[in-house]
Formats: sequence, structure tokens, C-alpha cells
Amino acid sequence: MRLKISLLKEPKHILLILINLIVISLLLLCVLCLLNMVTHQELVSCVGWTTAEELYSCSDDHQIVKWNLLTGETSQIVKLPDDIYPIDLHWFPKSLGIKKQTQAEIFVLTSSDGKFHLISKLGRVEKSVDAHSGAVLAGRWNYEGTALVTVGEDGQIKIWSKTGMLRSTLAHQGTPVYSVAWGPDSEKVLYTAGKQLIIKPLQPNAKILQWKAHDGIILKVDWNSVNDLILSAGEDCKYKVWDSYGRPLYSSQPHEHPITSVAWAPDGELFAVGSFHTLRLCDKTGWSYALEKPNTGSIFNIAWSIDGTQIAGACGNGHVVFAHVVEQRWEWKNFQVTLTKRRTMQVRNVLNDAVDLLEFRDRVIKASLNYAHLVVSTSLQCYVFSTKNWNTPLIFDLKEGTVSLILQAERHFLLVDGGGIYLYSYEGRFLSSPKFPGMRTDILNAQTVSLSNDTIAIKDKADEKIIFLFEASTGKPMGDGKFLSYKNEVLEIALDQKGLTNDRKIAFIDKNRDLYITSVKRFGKEEQIIKLGTMVHTLAWSDTCNILCGLQDTRFTVWYYPNTVYVDRDILPKTLYERDASEFSKNPHIVSFVGNQVTIRRADGSLVHISISPYPAILHEYVSSSKWEDAVRLCRFVKEQTMWACLAAMAVANQDMTTAEIAYAAIGEIDKVQYINSIKNLPSKESKMAHILMFSGNIQEAEIVLLQAGLVYQAIQININLYNWERALELAVKYKTHVDTVLAYRQKFLETFGKQETNKRYLQYAEGLQIDWEKIKAKIEMEITKERERSSGSQPTKSTGLKH
Repeated sequence: MRLKISLLKEPKHILLILINLIVISLLLLCVLCLLNMVTHQELVSCVGWTTAEELYSCSDDHQIVKWNLLTGETSQIVKLPDDIYPIDLHWFPKSLGIKKQTQAEIFVLTSSDGKFHLISKLGRVEKSVDAHSGAVLAGRWNYEGTALVTVGEDGQIKIWSKTGMLRSTLAHQGTPVYSVAWGPDSEKVLYTAGKQLIIKPLQPNAKILQWKAHDGIILKVDWNSVNDLILSAGEDCKYKVWDSYGRPLYSSQPHEHPITSVAWAPDGELFAVGSFHTLRLCDKTGWSYALEKPNTGSIFNIAWSIDGTQIAGACGNGHVVFAHVVEQRWEWKNFQVTLTKRRTMQVRNVLNDAVDLLEFRDRVIKASLNYAHLVVSTSLQCYVFSTKNWNTPLIFDLKEGTVSLILQAERHFLLVDGGGIYLYSYEGRFLSSPKFPGMRTDILNAQTVSLSNDTIAIKDKADEKIIFLFEASTGKPMGDGKFLSYKNEVLEIALDQKGLTNDRKIAFIDKNRDLYITSVKRFGKEEQIIKLGTMVHTLAWSDTCNILCGLQDTRFTVWYYPNTVYVDRDILPKTLYERDASEFSKNPHIVSFVGNQVTIRRADGSLVHISISPYPAILHEYVSSSKWEDAVRLCRFVKEQTMWACLAAMAVANQDMTTAEIAYAAIGEIDKVQYINSIKNLPSKESKMAHILMFSGNIQEAEIVLLQAGLVYQAIQININLYNWERALELAVKYKTHVDTVLAYRQKFLETFGKQETNKRYLQYAEGLQIDWEKIKAKIEMEITKERERSSGSQPTKSTGLKH
């Protein structure tokens, strides 16, 4: 991404200078335009966008000026009294809850006379409120527009209603408070206190978080609602990135001058930094995309447009600087797409170096390239290109132009905007729009939403322990309308991409950085949420098969068959691939996992590509097609333990015990080979299935299979073998059979260990009962004979398969 500079001296010369800019752009590789239309005569203190093409600016010359970027025109909205010097401006949020559109057409303007002013879009001062002793240095609406916070030179932080009525004085500092920001949930306020940053909840007795953030006075802060990260900038000439617990994530090198402004892009992927003659574009992790040196003086305030494509800056020399983000890149396999201009993309096929230019009617806002399709959102329309044909895109109109997120799956893609979540097929057909109570689309990102061919998963912001699951085709809640609930807060979620709906898995990372996996169809059963790893910072599923990779502490780990945890957890370590990840430096992030190539972005912004073995993906393909002989042949060719371990788990999951026996023998699991052999000799299909389930640890399901088949003794026996004495006696009493068998085995067990019976139920049923082993053995033999005869006399029934 780049920024490009131009200086327009007079409005009448705009066309000529734009022509020159096109030439300059080839040299500078950036998109930034500086409009100097001689509209402000003094320092510009603050700016704010109303739409993606309209901006308001305030200056020490007491003017409020409206800028129209489409026409290049400026107009004075209002001339403030000479004793009012504006300091900060913030527009009322365009919330979905606003019934009257006119309510959203106001902004708060703070000034040096200790007041804040509510001003309409037409320039009428609706209300002026005496707020602080000394200048009001900053004012911010919360995300719902229900409250306003102001801070001032008097060190006070005050909360106001949206009509300007004082609600409370949140805090009183001994030093001026230069900047303030709301937390994502509008329940906390972040403000400066000299070199300190303080997060104070609105609740009276809640715990306050405070830490030393800079070596000089902190001038600006911003808190993003999507990524929950904090920006700070100060007189120590540094800008820093923090998480919401006050832990440092990034600290810049000292600049030549104090950092006077910072601002997050709406989607939380980028932020901008302003200083004296300096404008910098940065990634959310802190590293810099572009650095420009426009002739602006100090940039005191930065505002992002609603769609996140443009920046405006308030400059100390009376200018307003405008910047447009371009040269974003998207890559997939052999295709590279670059946004070269606001309305132009370049597609390059690296195999044959063929280049295609894509022209759009409106400005490009968001794009995504995956699964052989490029999805582009402009301010009015959505374009869907196939990588096989770049000339004839499918185009449809958008309900709202501010698309904040695009996610793709093999069969469809998902758009998120301010109005909702919408799922479309690649043919442009609308499929569904999932909803849940309290849904806020403005805070959703790629870590909190996941899409597969049949499922949509969304993390709830109100209760971060909950993940909502929806059917992709209908948008209705999965199953009986329940949701996946976990004991800890969830940070990141990801659905696997291949396989059947009943086998769909979701992986997630909780706040302790532990990685868990569970079945989408089994949510609600906490015992089915199984830990895969610890200290996992980022994860991704392969787009071609259900292989999971993650950066785990100092290791890069690949789970070739994560489903192993449901089949045979003992061999899970043998199905992993691990390598040292220290070369990726601190806080790396997995960008994509396409085929057998993983792309990782390091903390300094550089991309590193890792190729993993292609053989596990081929093994997945053979197993999904039930080509077991080919799978065995592949493992014999590769001669790797990980391949054999994966095949063993896959075979058990699919009830192919012959292949499982071969695979377990290859990895030296002799005890399991013997158990598999014993399963083969069982007389009935139901018994075999039950013991396969037991092999995978699904005791309850094994018991259900046997009871449904009428094999009560076998169900009792598996509980005896597992020393589950309470359940064994419970079944015997319930079905009025083999009570003496259970008592006999219990007595034998106690005698072996020299123990006395203490269980009241066993003592109750043992009274007056003589144990006759000959009789018991005869009954057992009769049960086995009966099962064998029934199995040989009955027609084979179709296997229902296993569910894990």
C-alpha cells in the first residue's frame, strides 16, 4: 500500500494538476492528494467525514468548511464567534438504532472557551454547554450514540447524554487530559494522564487499569472496536500499539518530532500516524506500509472515511490533507491482484505474465481473492470475477455501500456491512442473512466470523464465551437453535472447509491462547470440546483438505488429521508436523493456507512462505474416496510415521479395521493391533461397531448401540471390563438379567485386591445370593451362541457409520 502527494494551489487548476499527478504517480508509487484551496487562513484543528465524499474541517480562523471531493468544491458552513477556537470534532455515529435520520446529522465541537457545541450539518448551533474550566480538549460519542465524553484542561472526564445533559464526572486528574476514546462495548473510557494511560469503566466501583505508556506527555489515543487494540502517541516522538489489558504489542522508533495524531481505520486493519510534515500508513501490528513527507506543518487530527479508503488530516499550516489508500495486493495461487488506482485493478498471472486491467464505475472499498474467484465491493455494487474469465464479471447492487468484510468459501461468499450479514453464491444469488439478538456487524472481522460450505460461525461480542452457528443455505440457527458455549472467552474461530456437514469441525483459540476443536453438530456437550494445543497465537485451515496449522509458542505446528482426538488421542502427537518458528520473530500471523503452502506475515511486515508435505493432502483425498488400497500404497511409498498414524486414525473413523490394523502395525502399536484382531472375531456387526466406538473412547455410544440391538449382556460386560461397576449393576437390574454375573465379577475383583465390599447397592443384591461360576459361564456361553446365531441368520443391514 502507498500514499501519493499532490498540491493544488487554486480550485480552477484542479484538472491540470490531476493530469500531472498521473505522471508523478509512476515515480512516487503512492496516492495522496493535498488540497490547498485557500479556504482556511489559520491552523486547522480538526476534521470529520459525513460521507465517503464529504468532509467538514474547523480552523483557528473560526470557519467550519465543507469539502466535496467529487466536485472539488469547498463552502463555508458557519463562521464561529471570534472568541471560539475549535479544538476537536466528532460526528454523531450513524447507528442502526437511530429512527430519525436528522438525529445523526449533528456533530460535537469542543472549543477553547470551556464549552462544547452541538452543531447541525447545516451549520446551526443547536446547543452550547459550559463543560470545563479551561479548554475542552476532546469530545467523543460512544458507538451507540447514547452518551458523550469530554475531557479538558481542568483534568476532568465528564459523561453527557446525547442532548448535552451532564450524567457524571467520571474522574478528576491533576493534569490536562489531551485525548479520550470509548471502549468497544461503550462501557469503558480510555484517557491520557501525562505519561500514563488509564482505562476506567463507567461502573462506580469497577477496577481501573493504569500504566505508564510513554516517556513524554501523551497527546492522542484511539481504541478500535473491531480488533480491540489501542493506539497512543506522545511527545516522546513514538507511537505505540497496546491490547485492551495494557500489554505492549508494538513501539515505534523515535521520530524527529512529536506524534500529534493517530487514528484507526474503521475495520481495524490499518491506522494512520501524523506528525510535523509526516504522514504514515501502518498495519494494525505496527509496521509501516508507507511514509510520506507532505508540506503540512504538524498534522493535529486524522479522520478516516466511513468506508476506510481515505484519510483526511488537519494541518498546522492551514491545509487539509487528503489521502487515498491504493496498491493493496491480494494473492491466490498464480494470480496477483493490485489496486493501482481508486477504480482500477491490475491482475497478473505469474505463470505466463499475462496482465488484465479491471475498471470499476465506483471506488473500490473491499476485495477478496480465493477459491478461483475475485470478489470486489465498490461503494454501490459487488463484482464477482472468475479466474478463468476476467472480462465478464457478475455484478449486483449492494443494499449498503460500506462493506467491511468479505469471506469466501468454495461454494459461496459472505458480505458484512453496517446493515447485516449477507451470503451470496458466486452466481450472484442471495442465499441467506443470519441474525441473532444484539448482533453488531460493525465489530465483526475475519477472526470472529468463519464460513464453510454449509456453516456460518459468528462469535458473540456481548458474551465472548458464545459462538453462534448457522446453516449457510437458510441462515437459520444450527440444530435446535442452541449455540456453542465455552467456559472462557473466545478470541479467534475457524471452520474446516472440506467433508460432510455431520463431520464439520470448528477450531477456536480462547483468551489463555489454548487451541480447542469441537464438532459443529455436537455443540453444547462440553466434554466434546477437546484441547489441541497451548500458546497458539494464530491458526488456519487448508482450503483443499481438513489440515490445520498454527503458530504455537516458538513452533510452527501442522495437525495433519485433527479428528484424531476423537478417534485415538494417544497417537495425536504422531500425526503432527512441527518446526522451529523463531525465524518468524515476535507475533507472526498466518495470512493464508492454500494447498500445501502456508503464508506467514512477520512482525516487520515481510511475508514468509512455508511448504509442507503434499502427501497428507493426497491421503485425505484417497480416504474421502474410500481408496484404502491406494492410501496404504502411498504410506508404504512415503515411509513416514505421520502418514501411517493419520491413516490409522482415518481408518478407525471410517470403520475400515483391516486398514487400521496395517497402519497400527506400521507405527508399532501392537496392543491396538491385538485389540483390532479381537474385534474382527466378534460374532455380530453390532458388537464390532460397539467395540470400535470403545476403541475411540465413546463408551456411552457403544453401550447405546448394544442396547438398541438387544445385546444387553454385551452392554453389561463392557462396563464390567471397564470396572464401571455402578453402571453394570444398574443395567442388570433394569433389564432383570445377569445380576449374578455382575456380582460374581465384582466379588472376584475385590478378592484380587484384598478388599471388602462397601457399596450399599452391591451389599443389598448380594444378600442370600450364592455365586455359581459354572452356571454363570453357561449363561455367558448361551448369550454368545445366541448372538452368533442371530448374526448368521439375519440379513446384513446397512452401516450407519460413526459420528465423532
